[in-house]
Amino acid sequence: MRSSALFTKRNPDAHPDFFAAEAAGLRWLGAAGAPVVDVIDVAQDHIDLERLMSGRADPAAARVLGRALATMHDAGVDGGFGCPPDGFAGQIFIGRRPMSSTQHSRWGEFYAAERVVGFVRIAVDAGSVSTEQLGDIERACGAVADGTFDDDAAPARIHGDLWNGNVVWTPRGAVLIDPAAHGGHRETDLAMLALFGCPFLPDVIAGYCDVHPLRPGWQERVPLHQLHPLAVHAAGYGPGYGRQLHSAAREVLRLL
Repeated sequence: MRSSALFTKRNPDAHPDFFAAEAAGLRWLGAAGAPVVDVIDVAQDHIDLERLMSGRADPAAARVLGRALATMHDAGVDGGFGCPPDGFAGQIFIGRRPMSSTQHSRWGEFYAAERVVGFVRIAVDAGSVSTEQLGDIERACGAVADGTFDDDAAPARIHGDLWNGNVVWTPRGAVLIDPAAHGGHRETDLAMLALFGCPFLPDVIAGYCDVHPLRPGWQERVPLHQLHPLAVHAAGYGPGYGRQLHSAAREVLRLL
C-alpha cells in the first residue's frame, strides 16, 4: 500500500519517456538549487512525488523564489540551447506534447525553430491561427531566427513551463512542479510567470535581481518570450490563444 505522503501520477498509456523526463527535469533543476518537488519513484507508467501541503504566497516567499530561480538559471547547462537535462537522452515534453531537444549554438535560431514554429504549424492545422495572423507570426519568428534579439548569454538551466500553475505555494515556500526543463533563455521562465499571473511577481523579480540583474529592456521583451507558451496553448486550446499569440508577435515586430 502506498504512503499517504505520496502523490502519484499514473498513465499506463504514457510515452515510455514521459515520466522519466519529468523526473530528470526535477532532479536537474533541484541540483541547481531550485525548490522542486521531491521525486520518490519513477517508472514507465507512473511517477511518485512527495505530497505538498497547501500554503499561501507572500512577498517574502516570492522574493526567495526569485533568488532561487536566478541561482538555478546561473547553474547553466553542459550543452547548447535546447539541450535536455544532464544524463537524459529520451524524449522531452511540455505538458503532454513532445518537445524538441535539438541543440543550437544561437538562442534566436533555437527559439524560433524548436519552440515556436512547430507548435504554430499544429495551431494552424487545428484552426487556432488564421492565415492573416500567420503572416505576422512568421515575420516575428524570422526576425528572432536571424538573431535580432540574441545576446552573449550562455544557455540557462530553465524550468521551461513556469506558469503559475506549476508553482505550488506551501508552508515552506514556493515549490516547482511539472517542468519542461532544458537549456534556454532566463527571460523565458520569467515571461511565463507573467503570462498567467503569479502572486507577488514584482517581489519575485526583485529577488531575482538580487542575484542576477536582468538586462535593460527585459520588460519590453516579455512578449518575445511568451511566443513559445502561447504557441503551445494555441496548438491545443483554441483560437483565443491564437489571438494572444498574434498579439505577442505584433509586439515583437514593434521592437524591430
